[in-house]
Amino acid sequence: MKRRFLPAAMCPLHFHGDGLPRTKPIQSKQSVHFPAGRVIDLPPMNPFNDRAFSSLPCARCRFGALLAAILLTHLALAADGFRIADVNEKSLGLWEGDKPVLVYNHGVIASPPGVPADQARSSYVHPIYGLDGEVLTDDFPEDHYHHRGLFWSWPHVQVGGQHHDLWMLKGIRHQFEKWLDRKADKTAAVLGVENGWYVGTNKVMRERIRLRVYPAAADSRAMDVDCEWTPVGQPITLTGAEGKSYGGIALRFAPGTNTAITISSGLTGKDLPMTNLPWADLTRHWTSGKTTSGAALFVHPSHPDFPPQWLTRHYGLLSVGWPGVKPATFQPDQPTSCRYRVWIHRGSATAAQLEQAYEAFKAPEKAVPARDK
Repeated sequence: MKRRFLPAAMCPLHFHGDGLPRTKPIQSKQSVHFPAGRVIDLPPMNPFNDRAFSSLPCARCRFGALLAAILLTHLALAADGFRIADVNEKSLGLWEGDKPVLVYNHGVIASPPGVPADQARSSYVHPIYGLDGEVLTDDFPEDHYHHRGLFWSWPHVQVGGQHHDLWMLKGIRHQFEKWLDRKADKTAAVLGVENGWYVGTNKVMRERIRLRVYPAAADSRAMDVDCEWTPVGQPITLTGAEGKSYGGIALRFAPGTNTAITISSGLTGKDLPMTNLPWADLTRHWTSGKTTSGAALFVHPSHPDFPPQWLTRHYGLLSVGWPGVKPATFQPDQPTSCRYRVWIHRGSATAAQLEQAYEAFKAPEKAVPARDK
């Protein structure tokens, strides 16, 4: 018996959508369309795309089986904890179930229109999402084009007698080299990456970053950030910004209002340059998500020169300044490790609640507590 296929225009099944965008918090929908016009919208599922479905046969006799397979696969993936998938050739996305968590940009992200071309960057995390899908981070903000989500850079990098600025993207750059880990299940997701710092074609630093993301609790999520830097071939001297201390890991927040910065002593209404802190939190009402939430940056007690200097800005920046305003020289082939945690929370958090979460970070066996009401 000869098999009969429907013309493409009459195909009763269409499935479309490409998952998370690269830089903007817009989630495309994927829809199953029935002949009568009924539509079932599904959350973004990046492994599926138009190209894959265009190769499937359109026989009516297979429609039911194909639809069932799609729906069952969707449900299985959504219920199976974390999921990692390419957003595009430059960015890797992480979801928990059908909820976006973050995007790691390993490729070079070009400057958007109106921004100087030399502000292209790579090797940073953006967007980071809150528990209700709100975007917490910013990229290419108008007041500081060089700020980029969760990133790690220094304004003064001395190597081979030459000065470079990794913070402002001048004369030195991050470059992706290889993945170390890409694991995801119900207990955690781990992204490990090795990058190089390059001056021209000369690699001057080996950088290893490992992100470990834990499942969301009722009102919080923890993400550990382990960093290791090893100079290659010659010493490197790092220094923070004069009078401010920024240089190291930093978190640039998305636009919002009612900004509150909390440190261990409580709310602070002033920006804090060159201030030694174990942690700081920024909470605001997000312009895009119309909700209030925040994120804290914790520094582990094993960190060199603990507690390090910080710079906090109410416009939306938490920045650990290490080694701070005094230069520190790092010898070739000798790794330096630093450990941090980003603790995301729904609504506002008191200093006591933040301190409790920080204590859990210090005790690995209590890695991911829910916040007390």
